[in-house]
Amino acid sequence: MKVLLESLNQLAWEKQDGLLPTIVQDADSGELLMQAYMNIEALKLTLKSGRVTFFSRSRQKIWQKGEESGNILKLVDIAADCDGDSLKVLANPTGPVCHLGTDTCWDKSQQPSLTFLTELEDVIESRKDSSADTSYTARLFNRGTKYIAQKVGEEAVETALAAAAGDDKELLNESADLIYHLLVLLQSKDLKLKDVATVLHERHHSP
Repeated sequence: MKVLLESLNQLAWEKQDGLLPTIVQDADSGELLMQAYMNIEALKLTLKSGRVTFFSRSRQKIWQKGEESGNILKLVDIAADCDGDSLKVLANPTGPVCHLGTDTCWDKSQQPSLTFLTELEDVIESRKDSSADTSYTARLFNRGTKYIAQKVGEEAVETALAAAAGDDKELLNESADLIYHLLVLLQSKDLKLKDVATVLHERHHSP
């Protein structure tokens, strides 16, 4: 972001009358959240405040996402494309992003299915401190990390057996159980799937 701040005037503001189309993605899931526009003032305010700010073409004014609803977008990162005529923002939303009250302005059925894992992770996290009688997830947390780890081991064995037996349907079902219990295990240690992704990314790019 420092590089972007230093090169604000080098962006292609002239292409669209001082505005750059801006796509916002969830910093954790990668899900597309919304599209709007920034002028140079909105971009400066975004970088300074850490809250994503846009320029409204209809109202011809600066507006910060969430200034009325309270559902702000916390800036994680921002970058220009190779031509300098559009922006991609990574942000953490504090509530529904769309004015219709949904998490995204796009039809969620069109989103990559892998983004559901972060939705599931959020549901699992929300049940960490719930009473044990409210859900299976809450009961797992109530039993503790060692018990959850044991369940991950059991599901891993069952997944391997399904693969060895050549039963693809059972392999998918057991894989789903394994991933679910692994997410619960990570949450029990205050870790997330993105932390695992970071390790994989570092391994992939290591010499």
